[in-house]
Amino acid sequence: MATISSLGIGSGVDLNGIVSQLVALERKPIAQLEKSARSIQTQMSSVGTIQSQFAKLQDAANALTGTQVWNSVQSTTSDATSVSVSASNGAPVGSYLVNVQRLATSQSVLAPTALASSAALPGAGTLTIEIGSWDAAGTSFTARAGGNPVSIVITADDTLATMRDRINSAGAGVTASIVTDSTGARLTMSSSESGAAAGFRVTAADADGTPNDAAGLSRFAYDPSTGANQMQRMQAGANSLATINGIEVSSAGNVLSGVLEGLNLTLNRVTTAPVSVGVTRDTGAIRDSIKGFATAYSDLAKSIGDMTRFDPATKTGGPLQGDSVTVGLLSRMRALINTPSGASTVFSRLSDIGLTLQRDGSMSVNETRLDSAMGRLGELRTALSAINTAEPQNAGLARRFSDLATALLGTDGAITNRTSSLQKALANNRSDQDKVNARAEATEKRLVAQYSAMDSAVSKLSGLNAFVSAQLAALGSTNR
Repeated sequence: MATISSLGIGSGVDLNGIVSQLVALERKPIAQLEKSARSIQTQMSSVGTIQSQFAKLQDAANALTGTQVWNSVQSTTSDATSVSVSASNGAPVGSYLVNVQRLATSQSVLAPTALASSAALPGAGTLTIEIGSWDAAGTSFTARAGGNPVSIVITADDTLATMRDRINSAGAGVTASIVTDSTGARLTMSSSESGAAAGFRVTAADADGTPNDAAGLSRFAYDPSTGANQMQRMQAGANSLATINGIEVSSAGNVLSGVLEGLNLTLNRVTTAPVSVGVTRDTGAIRDSIKGFATAYSDLAKSIGDMTRFDPATKTGGPLQGDSVTVGLLSRMRALINTPSGASTVFSRLSDIGLTLQRDGSMSVNETRLDSAMGRLGELRTALSAINTAEPQNAGLARRFSDLATALLGTDGAITNRTSSLQKALANNRSDQDKVNARAEATEKRLVAQYSAMDSAVSKLSGLNAFVSAQLAALGSTNR
């Protein structure tokens, strides 16, 4: 409240204090409104926590009603150093025997004659590289269908190092590098890909005018089909070769994809004995999801219990004590647990698979029962995830919780409506506070105006009284 410094000067009365106290009385409802606002905000926060935990329970239920956890698999291999394996979800369960006869290789060639260093000049001309396949003898070349030879111009100023860089940047399907040892620097070239169809030949148009000799650019040619094979073949390009359950398979690479449904096999070395690879159901993921559901339920039940409970020791209640909506949530959750489902004749209740309610409202996991249920995965999946729109009470045990969460968290759900109700109450509270403040400000203005007028009148009367008193005193002195 604004202080009027001159108020009360004329009358000598503490009118500021009077106005302040009267306005304070007018503002008194603010304290209760602010207390109510704090209570509403606490309730909103509590409902928000329940909303978040219900969403987590829904996620846990959805994990058990979806396909991913039930289709999750594990891959196994008896010798990962020879054959490693990875499986995608949904891969059929099974086992296979793999023998590796040959690994895929890339063709590589090496210049037999070393230059002084990588800075030496190899000679000028044009190298032409073509991708294709060689016959078993390595003397007949078949160019790749649709492939185009790549020509690389080497100038007289190019060093062995810059020639290497020109080859690598040409995109010819060949990678060049320099090997330096005690004899000097030698160029080596390898196919960028492995496999028999990724071989290559190199022809040279030598600027010195003498083709297919061991001087100038000709020394880097490799084409045995024409006799231009100054480069030495160090390794031929070859496909990998293996058998799976006795069936021969071949690939340009050492990763076999699509040979076995849902499996990728990586061939790491030639084997002398069969390697057993397989796919098994990932029961650990299913077990973890079931336990995750129990944890999500327990966390939610505990929060609702704490927020609605009255503590006789402290004589205080939770922020949602007496809230019918919140209390009703726990009742609906328990009803789902206590009502059997007809989705499965084997597991009609959660307790049949080892999920049981405790006295404190939490859900515990009976490992023995869960182990038994895991032995019948097909029936367990049906019991938890079955859909029954005609008779919702016979839907899967986990699906019923998912459906409940969807209803509660939806646009017209009980939790959503409770949140909206609290938001509206808080808005009304703030409006009421604004009204009280406005009324107090109006009262203050009115009182200041009234007391200012009174103060002025009293001031005038005081002045008149002083004047009359002075006149009377003067008259008395004259009479004497």
